Amino acid sequence: MMRNSVLFCATVDFHFKAFHLPYMKWFKEQGWEVHLAASGDMELPYVDKKYNLSIQRSPFRVKNIQAYYELKKIMNEQNYKIIHCHTPVGGVLARLAARTARKNGTKVLYTAHGFHFCKGAPIINWLAYYPLEKMLAYYTDCLITINEEDFALAQQKLKAKKIEHVHGVGVNQHKFKPVSEVEKNKMKKSFGYKPDDFLLFYAAEFNRNKNQQVLIHALALLKEEIPNIKLLLAGKGTLQKQCEELAESLGVGHLVEFLGYQENLPSIMPMCDVAVASSLREGLPVNVLEAMASGLPVVASDNRGHRELVLNNRNGWVLDPANITEWSNKIKLLYLKKEIREQFGMNGRKMITSKYSIDKILHQKSTIYKHYMDGTEVKQWGVH
Repeated sequence: MMRNSVLFCATVDFHFKAFHLPYMKWFKEQGWEVHLAASGDMELPYVDKKYNLSIQRSPFRVKNIQAYYELKKIMNEQNYKIIHCHTPVGGVLARLAARTARKNGTKVLYTAHGFHFCKGAPIINWLAYYPLEKMLAYYTDCLITINEEDFALAQQKLKAKKIEHVHGVGVNQHKFKPVSEVEKNKMKKSFGYKPDDFLLFYAAEFNRNKNQQVLIHALALLKEEIPNIKLLLAGKGTLQKQCEELAESLGVGHLVEFLGYQENLPSIMPMCDVAVASSLREGLPVNVLEAMASGLPVVASDNRGHRELVLNNRNGWVLDPANITEWSNKIKLLYLKKEIREQFGMNGRKMITSKYSIDKILHQKSTIYKHYMDGTEVKQWGVH
């Protein structure tokens, strides 16, 4: 007989710390046992059993074959009621490994945090990822998408038993919140900035997709007109050194702060003046959600995740990622017009509280979970 237990799978365990603790806590509150399977030995709350898998982020690593067999053994032995998988490689391996368990009644859920194939994606992405996702949809009881475009695409092209849309992973609106101007100035001073320094903020890994270079180029166009401007880049990654060299070569090395990985974003973000987000591809980005919750206007590149969150002339703008002049113009406008900054920030905060807070997402996700928790399925239901 199946016991009330759920297995969460992903490539790395940090994924759960960053995005899923409220949902694991919810399962514990329902009296369920919570197991995790991922690479890493991080200790996490609300977890009864944790498996450190051989899984690798690159899909082409031989160790992923070993991870597949590890997952299959765990799933067949533990007899879970629900398996919820995340991340591209975690989603592939877990759904393949769960085929036998699924025949025995386990329900398999997969959250797509942004399909690699989407409108405007390179043809190679469609060739590599679409057939795989189409095949895996047959082994998925519920496919959860986190933006409107992926939801429409999944409904049109994928044959999962059920397809749902939730508004991302949620943001803690009590942790990320706006501060008064007096408080903002105090915070700036405590970090060594002047109250009139104009701070741009972007938290992202340094990789090709996150595209920090466009921000550094835009800064170079603004350095004469806004001498008190600073670009704060939080995160680590393989392209950080390249970005540091680019900043130096454009004469803005002294205006870019490379902050490294930051645990204390709630105490950094609200002191900033504008959030910038230059990535080429996004599902529904947490960094933008957190910036909106903190009351910042957002200048972002045009992609499906940003389009869903950033509404032109309401809480910011989405721009062509290659149009550096347009980036510098919008940033300059926000610098000159404090009232626009404040209005956009207020509008973004309202969007978070009405639609994207953890409380709202927990309600959506628990609605989905409940339909699989008692082992029966309801034909007509939805959270979209």
